Amino acid sequence: MKTLAKLPVTIVTGFLGSGKTTLLRHMLDNAEGRRIAVIVNEFGELGIDGEILKQCTIGCTEEEANGRVYELANGCLCCTVQEEFFPVMRELVARRGDLDHILIETSGLALPKPLVQAFQWPEIRNACTVDAVITVVDSPAVLAGTFAAFPDQVDAQRKLDPNLDHESPLHELFADQLASADLVILNKADMIDADGLAAVRAEVAEELPPAVKVIEASSGRLPISVLLGVGAESEVHIDGRKTHHDHHDGEDDDHDHDAFDSISIKLPQADEAVLLSALNQLVVQHGILRVKGFAAIPGKPMRLLIQGVGTRFDKHFDRAWRADEERLTNLVLIGQELDAAALEAQLNAAIAG
Repeated sequence: MKTLAKLPVTIVTGFLGSGKTTLLRHMLDNAEGRRIAVIVNEFGELGIDGEILKQCTIGCTEEEANGRVYELANGCLCCTVQEEFFPVMRELVARRGDLDHILIETSGLALPKPLVQAFQWPEIRNACTVDAVITVVDSPAVLAGTFAAFPDQVDAQRKLDPNLDHESPLHELFADQLASADLVILNKADMIDADGLAAVRAEVAEELPPAVKVIEASSGRLPISVLLGVGAESEVHIDGRKTHHDHHDGEDDDHDHDAFDSISIKLPQADEAVLLSALNQLVVQHGILRVKGFAAIPGKPMRLLIQGVGTRFDKHFDRAWRADEERLTNLVLIGQELDAAALEAQLNAAIAG
């Protein structure tokens, strides 16, 4: 009986809004015949990223697309790795003769190291190898001195700590994502000048092992040959990568990112300009880090995909509403100490005029 080669797995990590989903879409659109399974780790109740990825299945029926995208919806993989991740991987391992590669998109708040360490488990190690951990960096955000949209919030968190040189939780998470990387993508490189990009590269290099390659990209557009086939075998050397959260390995583990809230809001159809204005105001008033979801616009046969990082919003109509779908606006808001009822009431009041 022929022994199957180990199935390569690429883990894509990076902070909120860095462009992970866009990168995965690009990889799937340019898969060059590779049979790829995707695991999407959602931080929130809506499978928004999974829905986005399902739109780029080239030559697949919807049923086939649903069969190759696995959504893990219980928060970050480092917290749920034993509960959800293992059964999904076991199913994929059973089908590895039909697959060429697995892509895993982690939540922006997940720690990559524990996920890579999961590939040391015998049942997974014997069938899979981590081809690479790819960390996607939001270059303009790093240049601005933060890793999310609100540097003041991050700085306030740091100042609340009695140890004045204590780095903010967001910076520690960013550093840990870099510490686990085999390849770093400085994304949105077209949005800053050459001097700014050099400054970002220098800052990122401070957190990286010397052998890790750093490349630049705009909207994740890179050759598939650069992204796949790295052959890093990350699970073999991950224990030697030191991170800020290594001391959390005890049974009383309590990650810093548990302080983040992710809430889902459903709204009626809304005028596009009114909705975006209301969301912008919400972000400013409540310090929301990320907005993503789908909006129903009156008179439009297609749903509007909305993705916001801070006050920067991207939007486009992604597909027509299906006949069996209720035309509602579904949004996920990610931030800290969010009051779901108050936010929903404020949005409803704004779109009602």
